[in-house]
Amino acid sequence: MPELPEVAALADFLAERLTGRTVAKVRPVAVHVLKTFDPPPTALEGAAFTGVTRHGKFLDLAAGPLHLVVHLARAGWLRWRDALPEAPPRPGRGPLALRLELAGGGGFDLTEAGTRKRLAVYCVRDAADVPGVARLGPDPLDGAFTQEVFRGLLRGNRHRVKGVLRDQSVIAGIGNAYSDEILHAARLSPYRLAGDLTEEESTVLYQALDSTLRSAVERARGLAAGDLKAGKRLGLRVHGRTGEPCPVCGDTIREVSFADSSLQYCPHCQTSGRVLADRRLSRLLK
Repeated sequence: MPELPEVAALADFLAERLTGRTVAKVRPVAVHVLKTFDPPPTALEGAAFTGVTRHGKFLDLAAGPLHLVVHLARAGWLRWRDALPEAPPRPGRGPLALRLELAGGGGFDLTEAGTRKRLAVYCVRDAADVPGVARLGPDPLDGAFTQEVFRGLLRGNRHRVKGVLRDQSVIAGIGNAYSDEILHAARLSPYRLAGDLTEEESTVLYQALDSTLRSAVERARGLAAGDLKAGKRLGLRVHGRTGEPCPVCGDTIREVSFADSSLQYCPHCQTSGRVLADRRLSRLLK
């Protein structure tokens, strides 16, 4: 799933290529991807893009008085194309969900792999009209996101810190992968309750959050859209690396699986050597 660093890089990539360009055609291929109907996405046709911004994990493409807001979800992606096929796309079982064509040639495809379709596209007059955008918590790369603000979000919170980091209404933009990376850098168990962290632990976590995200943004900066997924994987130290040695201590990276996701962690660095229960394997040790 694209998270804050990849979406930020996509926003920069698109701003460079779209600003000043005019929308020729918007072709929805999979009807389920459209989450709004008034105005219709075809209302963008003839408008020129004025900029591209990011709200958490949402892309916001401004064209005239309207905004095309995109959430790529778990398996969605944006594929830039300098040249598009002449024939219009046809609905079918393929991954193509929407195509946007630019006057003068080129454009992009929104695609989604797999059977669970969560890619979402909104055509709105104000990005805040998108419910997911309206519910977002503070952006962790905003200058106003200080250590004191972060401590206030944790204070009294009785949820596990892994879930708090992923909760978009608490902090915008962090998903499964970077929450694993942040907790590894902070040497904290994903099962710690956020409200139980000491002042020192919350300080370390804040610093790990800031450095992990900013490093990831720098790695992604300047990459073409097609290279962002591979670039993300190369930069991850624990997430998606079950069975590999921890790059810090050499212990084996472990996994806990859930219904539709999993987390990775290092027992030595994060849980004082204890292996967390993986319900998929019916382990009892926590």
